[in-house]
Amino acid sequence: MAVRWHLIGHLQSNKARRAATAFDWIHSVDSARLLRRLDQAASDAGTAPNLLIQVDLAGEATKHGARFDALRALFEAARTCSAARVRGLMLMPPWSEDPEAARPWFRRLRDVRDRLLDAGVEPAALADLSMGMSHDFEVAIEEGATIVRVGTAIFGRRTPPPAAAEG
Repeated sequence: MAVRWHLIGHLQSNKARRAATAFDWIHSVDSARLLRRLDQAASDAGTAPNLLIQVDLAGEATKHGARFDALRALFEAARTCSAARVRGLMLMPPWSEDPEAARPWFRRLRDVRDRLLDAGVEPAALADLSMGMSHDFEVAIEEGATIVRVGTAIFGRRTPPPAAAEG
């Protein structure tokens, strides 16, 4: 079986061309502009990346994602894609050591998915929910996650690089 690479984290639209050719899954689409750029780059390169729309439910200034009121427009834009395929939603809830603190956020994302389905978004475009990380993935699965991000459990905690000397 071939390795399937997933991009998790904010993606600037000027990096779309590289991402569309290097990754099988991109978990951080947060605008129609980025969606169109990824689709064009994938079409030009002959690739077909799977995309997840990152949803911002908490309004945290340090995180990215589309607000709920922008989701319908994103899914309308996704219908015009020729190469890239939107496959679901992704969420980064506010951090807490307590896994149960993430449950309401996971539940809300599942509810957002259900509302989009009720509004006529194609089920194939909402097949996956990427939510949960190493410390809360069990709660995420209980709330409907189909993809969990468990890098810390596999690779250990990241150590931030030393701060550059100011000069």
